[in-house]
Amino acid sequence: MNFDLKLISGTSNVPLATKIADVMDHPLCAMNISDFPDGETFVQILEDVRGRDVFIIQSTAPNPNRSLMELLIIIDAARRSSAGRITAVMPCYGYARQDKKDQPRVPITAKLVANLLTAAGADRVLTLDFHAGQIQGFFDIPVDNLFAYPVISEYLRHLDLENTVICSPDVGSIKLASSFARRLDLPLATVEKTRLSGSKVKATSIIGTVKDMDVVLVDDIVSTAGSLAEAARVIAEHGGRKILACATHGLLAGPAIQRIKDSPINKLVITDTININTETSGVEVKVLSVAELLAQAINRIHHNESISSLFD
Repeated sequence: MNFDLKLISGTSNVPLATKIADVMDHPLCAMNISDFPDGETFVQILEDVRGRDVFIIQSTAPNPNRSLMELLIIIDAARRSSAGRITAVMPCYGYARQDKKDQPRVPITAKLVANLLTAAGADRVLTLDFHAGQIQGFFDIPVDNLFAYPVISEYLRHLDLENTVICSPDVGSIKLASSFARRLDLPLATVEKTRLSGSKVKATSIIGTVKDMDVVLVDDIVSTAGSLAEAARVIAEHGGRKILACATHGLLAGPAIQRIKDSPINKLVITDTININTETSGVEVKVLSVAELLAQAINRIHHNESISSLFD
């Protein structure tokens, strides 16, 4: 078996895929990805992948339906081209927030996506910061769920963190906030909230102390920014000073930018798992790259080495 490595990029986040290829000093595979007049996606792999260790880089955001279908088609094309092993590298795993049946007659779409990836022919999935850790259990194939907090923490280390507290915008993100607090040796707080709808939340109180302190507000995803903006408002009401918001996945959908502009948040730090334009947003946004982290993980998977040691 010719188990050489092949990197393939879908169209959802070509800049990140290019950075990964540059870090690995390994070119992206030549591809033809186009649309038929009726909107159907056509994929052709223009290089030999027979027996190769194929890594397909594709976030399923910000256009989840299009990006997911394109990923499935690329996986199928690689499988039908006799690829030796196929790893779906999904920097952002779409539909991750639909991970439970919390209302009558609703789907568990995160599980459906797992089934689709497996049925298409993926042998392994590599992703970053699942919204819910239990999604790994939806798969019957190996899943490597990386964490972006080392990348974001490294950026925070270069800031003045004296008299700073790490804060979670809700109880559900407390584990992530704890990882930041331990890594940076900072105190921890959390905001209590009630979700009113998919895009509206009501924050009520704070567990911990933020009075007269700078606050680093951390979450895994910023979609409509309702949770972050509401949490920042409560933090400011409780005497918090400068508020820096950090998240792995910056969807910034719908009213997100306006909500952040209207909130006490001074700056937003996200990673490049999703390809969005932040230059004209009107909000100070710092984008950190996870290319090196993903490149190391891809290299370790290719050589059958430990992934968890990346976070020791």
